[in-house]
Amino acid sequence: MVKLTHNTWDDYKSYILRMIEDENTFAVHETMQDLHPTDRAEMYAELEADGRAFVHKVLSPKEMGEIFEQLTPEEQEIFLEEVDELFAANMFDDMYADDAADFLADMDEDKAAGILDIMQQDEAEEVRELMAYEEETAGAIMTKEFIALRKSDRVTDVMQRLREEAPDAETIYYLYVVDDYNRLAGVVSLRDLITASPDSTVEEAMSTRVVSVDAEEDQENVARLIKRYDFLAVPVITAHQTLVGIITVDDILDVVEEETEEDFGELAGARGSMDASLSAFSAAKKRAPWIVMLMFLGMITADVIGRFEETLEAVVLLAAFIPLIMGSAGNTGTQALAVTVRVLAMEEVRRKDLFGLLRREFGTGVMLGVVCGIAIFAIIPILYGSWMLALVVAVSLFFALSVATVIGTVIPLIINKLKIDPAVASGPFITTLNDLVGLMIYFTVATAMLQYLPVGPQ
Repeated sequence: MVKLTHNTWDDYKSYILRMIEDENTFAVHETMQDLHPTDRAEMYAELEADGRAFVHKVLSPKEMGEIFEQLTPEEQEIFLEEVDELFAANMFDDMYADDAADFLADMDEDKAAGILDIMQQDEAEEVRELMAYEEETAGAIMTKEFIALRKSDRVTDVMQRLREEAPDAETIYYLYVVDDYNRLAGVVSLRDLITASPDSTVEEAMSTRVVSVDAEEDQENVARLIKRYDFLAVPVITAHQTLVGIITVDDILDVVEEETEEDFGELAGARGSMDASLSAFSAAKKRAPWIVMLMFLGMITADVIGRFEETLEAVVLLAAFIPLIMGSAGNTGTQALAVTVRVLAMEEVRRKDLFGLLRREFGTGVMLGVVCGIAIFAIIPILYGSWMLALVVAVSLFFALSVATVIGTVIPLIINKLKIDPAVASGPFITTLNDLVGLMIYFTVATAMLQYLPVGPQ
């Protein structure tokens, strides 16, 4: 076996590149296998087309599968264009069915069908079964590589079976027990099996209190369940209690990343355009609806300013504080929105406590309004020499921040009640709405106190 005397990452890369250039099959294979799969993928992604072609010859489909799973979607597409369907099919045969299904579901249907036809029948059927589930459901993200036990199995026989089958299973730390009709009957941990008497049965070691999820359950709910119980895996069953798969925590981490990216996109009004690989045209097309809608809301804001034209003409200095009122109200509302969306997403507050959340956020807005109002009331007279102007801005700021937190809390609660993702109450939308409300409060207060303000050009 080839071993490097200096095994830094740069040493590995330069050595492998040199061995590829020399077409040293043995050295490339041994050195690549000595790396972690993530490092192998990084190394592979840095190769030119000729280098990748040589690696395809050196590594088996199973070994390439370990690299393939670590590549980005764009790199995976390039790989499939460079290898023939037989190589790809053999690679998918050796991958976990859920990983193969995830990729093939996004491929061109004809090309995916061609690969599935070449794959081993059993493996292809498992992949097709997973691809048949609706996206973002438990069935779509579960794996079929699990070990199911029977109540009557002897512990010593199970341990021998694990030695033989464990390498191909997604996890063996928790094993699920089924009855004669393949219905979920219990769960037993590897620890329980190790500490049990070798001659005892699985039924004696297992627990019948099993937490499971339906195959049609939303993947977000599965993520919450695994987080709540700190599971490494959760079994997936049908409406008839039949065990059809398991979902492991690594799959849930992918779900959490996906859902977080989606929520960030919603909050920023940029859903679907967060991927840096998208072209400028594609990103603009996805963001345009929000921008156009916010533009029309901005026109309403301009109309509000126009309706108070006489007030502005009388006290021109009022215009200087428009950005302050709008920015403060928008920022406060967005903060309340972020808190509320997180609470709803994490289900940290029960339905009966939602009014308490609203009350807390309103109280927060009131206190922020008091602090900001006092600060601005102290500064304006020093800079502009008008206590009444300071009072108008301070009172407006107080009411604007108080109302902004209510809007930032209530809107996502209403949207959630309508069974819509509360993240669609995006930051730009809440900001623009609070700009509008803040301006109305500002000019209403200014108009009411106009007689006390220093009129005329400032």
